[in-house]
Amino acid sequence: MSPLIRLHPDDNVLVARAPLALGQVLDDFGVKLRAQVPAGHKVAARRIARGEPVYKYNAVIGVAARDIEPGDYVHSHNLALADFERDPGFGLDVRPVDYVPEDQRARFQGYVREDGRVGTRNFIGILSSVNCSATVISRIAAHFTPERLRDFPNVDGVAAFAQTTGCGMSSPSAHFDLLRRTLAGYARHPNLAGVLIVGLGCERNQVADLVDSQGLERGRLLRTMVMQEVGGTQETIAAGIRAVEEMLPLANAYRRQPVPASHIKVGLECGGSDGFSGITANPALGAAMDILVRHGGTAILSETPEIHGVEYMLTRRAVSPEVGRKLLQRLDWWKEYTRGHNGQFNGVVGPGNQAGGLANIFEKSLGSAMKGGTTPLQGVYEYAEPIDRSGFVFMDSPGYDPVAVTGQIASGANLICFTTGRGSMFGSKPAPTIKLATNSAMYEKLKGDMDVNCGAILDGELDVPAMGQRIFEAILRHASGEPTKSESLGLGDHEFVPWHLGIVS
Repeated sequence: MSPLIRLHPDDNVLVARAPLALGQVLDDFGVKLRAQVPAGHKVAARRIARGEPVYKYNAVIGVAARDIEPGDYVHSHNLALADFERDPGFGLDVRPVDYVPEDQRARFQGYVREDGRVGTRNFIGILSSVNCSATVISRIAAHFTPERLRDFPNVDGVAAFAQTTGCGMSSPSAHFDLLRRTLAGYARHPNLAGVLIVGLGCERNQVADLVDSQGLERGRLLRTMVMQEVGGTQETIAAGIRAVEEMLPLANAYRRQPVPASHIKVGLECGGSDGFSGITANPALGAAMDILVRHGGTAILSETPEIHGVEYMLTRRAVSPEVGRKLLQRLDWWKEYTRGHNGQFNGVVGPGNQAGGLANIFEKSLGSAMKGGTTPLQGVYEYAEPIDRSGFVFMDSPGYDPVAVTGQIASGANLICFTTGRGSMFGSKPAPTIKLATNSAMYEKLKGDMDVNCGAILDGELDVPAMGQRIFEAILRHASGEPTKSESLGLGDHEFVPWHLGIVS
């Protein structure tokens, strides 16, 4: 295979498949290397004058900060971020979806709830209304060891979702509403058979108000308690244990049954991205999402800062101008939110991204957006807002992985697909995370954490559509109960991180 990858005929940079040496001659491209180039990084295919756009995948990722000669190493030292006017082109790239007939759709083994929602897991969850009850809910959950759950084989576990706020915050406020929306999203999540909500008693986020404002209904599988009313720490832990013990037989009564893949909602995430993310794992995940959408399922793209610069790729797929404008409005909000700060939205990506070959946010966004595939954008949602449409949708969130995934799960994602090039060790509950490696070297090094090796594309073993099919099949298996690597490692107990918007007082 060629040591360089040309992603589009009109690109003026190439991507190194493997590390390249100074002086190495690449006859196929008429290039002699003028520097050492790490794997996943960029090489100039021709002369690029200072100020001239630099194209990757035929998309502008910046401009030359100085004259760049053929064979030069192209990265943040000679590539400048330059904003430019983009035509949103609302709906211009919308194409009809070739839906699979309902009686022919793929199926998986899921937990069907009384209201028709379908889970991929069967947990009992414990939520804290405020940080002051976080230790108590963790102690309640810790009581339910595998030995104590042995008589309830259909229950995946008892999980505590502790959080760091709930008081000392402005209320009413957007931050307060967001927190309640997130907690309610978990409380009604199809992967939770039962829920216990525990508060302190004097916090701003009162348990009774939380339940009433979010339309939650108390019952045998949704219980609440307040520490100051129950009698303190030890009494609340004991009462919480009794409450969960009463829920366990009810939760254990659920059984997996065959259901259509239309019930699968996948949150799409990337972290520790590298120069191969937009070549292997992200487009392959996009291909898998195109298959899922054809089968009636839902794909949830998020991380708003990581579509900055390529948002037109999504607005052109919006099913209506209103949907496209809502996406642009969220980006406008982010411009104000990050003004004056050294955040990713303003151009600078993390050290791991830089080391992996991504020079700036435009280049990272180009790969990130590919996770959403090619089907029409059906809707744009606020963080943790319930997703009520099937197909490809967008949920506003930061790019910080635990915060983004928390919002996706609260919005209804019952499975997460997470691409990584540097090697993320992320896991989540109650929706499991499938991790997709962008390159074989990292996959082999971190095989204990990775579920799918998309580096097979780079190695010439599979093309993107074939890898997309492999990912879709993995989704069906894991949705049916096959543990992911992160589940086997016990990850997900500390990754519940609602988005903090407001001041702390």
